[in-house]
Amino acid sequence: MWLSDFDFTLPEELIAQAPAARRDASRLLSVERRTGSITSRQFIDIVDSFCPGDVLVVNDTQVIPARLFANKISGGQVEVLLVRKCPEPAGGEDWLCMTRSSKPLAAGTRLIFDKRLSAEVLQAGDDSLRHIRFDGQGDFWQIIDEIGHLPLPPYIKRADTLTDRSRYQTVFAREKGAVAAPTAGLHFTSEILEQIRAKGVEICHLTLHVGPGTFLPVRVEDVRHHKMHAEYYSIPVATAQTINQARACGGRVFAVGTTVTRALETAAGEEGLLKAGDGDSDIFIIPGYRFKIVDALITNFHLPKSTLLMLVSAFAGRELMLRAYDQAVGEKYRFFSYGDCMLIL
Repeated sequence: MWLSDFDFTLPEELIAQAPAARRDASRLLSVERRTGSITSRQFIDIVDSFCPGDVLVVNDTQVIPARLFANKISGGQVEVLLVRKCPEPAGGEDWLCMTRSSKPLAAGTRLIFDKRLSAEVLQAGDDSLRHIRFDGQGDFWQIIDEIGHLPLPPYIKRADTLTDRSRYQTVFAREKGAVAAPTAGLHFTSEILEQIRAKGVEICHLTLHVGPGTFLPVRVEDVRHHKMHAEYYSIPVATAQTINQARACGGRVFAVGTTVTRALETAAGEEGLLKAGDGDSDIFIIPGYRFKIVDALITNFHLPKSTLLMLVSAFAGRELMLRAYDQAVGEKYRFFSYGDCMLIL
C-alpha cells in the first residue's frame, strides 16, 4: 500500500477554524458499509442509528493546556509541549516534552516559566523528546492552567482562546493527559447522550491520552513501514464487562473516534474478548486489518495521507471511504478537529 493511495484534494476553505455555534449543530455523513450508501444528515439524527443492547464507548481523556513558553537563563526563548508524564519523582513533576528553541536544549539547561515555575532539562530522549523536571511553588496543575495554552492542531491558523478551553474538550472529559482532543466526541451533548441511553444503550468509557503523534505526517511511501507513536490507554473492568456481554448478546459496539477504536483493538484478544487494564497503544490499523471489537465508528474527517484516514479506510474500505470524502468535499462539509462528523455502520 502506497501513501498516495490515501490522498484526496481538499480546498483549504473547508478546514474548520472554529467550532460550530452548538456542539450538536454539525452535519453527519452516514456511510453504510454493506450497501455502500452515503447519506447526508444532521448530527442530532445519530440517535436514530442505535438499537437496544448496543454500547457506545467514549474516550474520557481531558486536553491539558500543554503548550508552555519559557526563557533560558541566558534569555533565549523556548516553547515546551508536555507530551507524557513520567513516573512520579521525589519532589517534582517529570515529563517527556517536545521543545522548540533556536538551539537544541542540552541536559542541565534551566527554564524559567514564571516566578512560580521553573524546570531543568534532564536528558534528550527518543524522537526528539526531552525529559524535563518541573519545580513549582504551588499546585502544578493550577499553574499550568493559568500559564499554559491549549495545543490547537497546526491546521487551525489562530491562537487559542477562552472559547477553546470549553469547546476543544468533550462533555465527558475527566482524565488529564491529552495534547489533542478526541474530536469525534466534541459533537456530543449531555442531552444527546441521555437520548441514546433512553433507547436502551449502555454508555461506557475508557481513557486514551492523545499524543502529538496524531499530527505527525507519514514519511514513508510504503505505509506498512510507518511506526506509530505509543499512547497510554486504560480500560476499566466495568467497560470490558459491558462490551463483552453486549457482544455475546448480539449488541453492537459504537466507538466514538479513532482513539477509542485503537484502544479497544489494542486490548482485544484473538478470540474477540476485550481485556481490562492499561498499557501503551502503538497499533497501526491499515486496510487488511481484521477488527475484533468495533462494529460502528463515529469519526471526524481526517487529513489526506494520514494514519487516521488509513484506519477508517481499513474499517470501511478505501474505495468507499474516498468516495465518501469526495461527496463531503462536494457538499462543503467542514473538515478536521472542529469540523463535521461521519458515522460508519
